[in-house]
Order: sequence, then C-alpha cells, then structure tokens
Amino acid sequence: MRRPYLDRAAAGRALAEELGQVDGSVLVLGLARGGVPVAAPVADALDADLDVLIVRKLGLPGQPELAMGAIAGVGDNLHTVRNEHVLKGVNEQALEEVRTREVRELRRREHAYRGDRPAIDVRDRVVILVDDGLATGSTMRAAVAAVRRQRPARVVVAVPVGGMESCRLLSRVADQVVCAWIPRYFSAVGQAYRDFSAVSDEEVRRVLADSTARRPGG
Repeated sequence: MRRPYLDRAAAGRALAEELGQVDGSVLVLGLARGGVPVAAPVADALDADLDVLIVRKLGLPGQPELAMGAIAGVGDNLHTVRNEHVLKGVNEQALEEVRTREVRELRRREHAYRGDRPAIDVRDRVVILVDDGLATGSTMRAAVAAVRRQRPARVVVAVPVGGMESCRLLSRVADQVVCAWIPRYFSAVGQAYRDFSAVSDEEVRRVLADSTARRPGG
C-alpha cells in the first residue's frame, strides 16, 4: 500500500517528478489556499513563475460541503461552473446569493495575497494548475474554464492525488492531466497526507513572497 505524503510540500516535490520537463513559457498557478504550498516546489523544479488562483466553491444552502458549482477569477474576469445535478430544485435567487457572497470572499483573498500586484498574464503561456487534490473536481473545472478565457498556449492540471472519475472528467477540458496518485479506494483528499493542516492566508502570502524573491528580478 502506498504511503501518504508527509505534507503538501512533499506532495509538490513528488508531483514535480511526475510532471518531468515541460517545454515553453511555464506559469504555475496554485489554487488557494491548499494548492499554493504544493505548487511552490513544482514551480521551483521547473524554474517557472508562480502565482495564485482563487477559486470558491458555491455550497448548497443547508449543505455547504456539497458544491452547486464554483467560481474562479483570473484578473478582472470571473467564470462560473455549475453542477446541474446538484442545482435541481435550487432557485436562481438562492444560487446568486451564494455566488455574491463567494465573489466578495474571492476578491478579499486576491487583495490579501497580492496586495496591489496584478495577476501574472497567462496569455500564450503553458499554465499548470495545481491543487492539493481532486475530490469532485468542480473547483478545478472552474479554474480551467477561467484560464482558457485568457488564451494560454496550453492548460495542464496537476495534482498529487485524486479520484479516478474526477481525473477522467478533467481530461476532457484540460490539455493534460497529471494525477500522481489515484487510490483504489478514494474517499477524500486528506487521506493522502499525514499532515493535512489548514493553510492560512499568511502561509499563502509567505510562499508567494519566497517564490518571487527567488526569481530573477524578485
């Protein structure tokens, strides 16, 4: 039986090995919050730029862990992905109330992580979207859709662990999906980690600052 990753940084190093060499002008985007500590070792291994992509799940009223969809923001643009099978019986007003609240939180986090620094332009670049794992895949699908609208050269989804079905569905919308570990019995992303502690805003800021400082001109 495969051993769990020690933590997100260890998972990122393992993921970088799975990715191997990536040709082109590469930009690694870590999905906040948990994907950022995974993305940093990937960016280091590829000698690539690192930035953050904020994605927010749209939780079903009364069952917030169940996603009605998700929103992702790249620059000033927002993209919404809907889970229609979950939305059956949910009126549009309820969805819009949740979406408005999550857009507010998304913008708060963008300012908290970047300050006045603009998002890195993804146009014509090979964009690698990294999260700490794929459960339903709804947030990653929103991320792919949002990035696609900015005309990258390619979109690669890269995760240390994920469910077979979620990885398969992502392969329909991304140019490449790298899922380092697909457990035979997948129940939750946390099962793949010994330390799956919550990632704070401060940790995201620190990881981004450290990466910027290591890049030429940083």
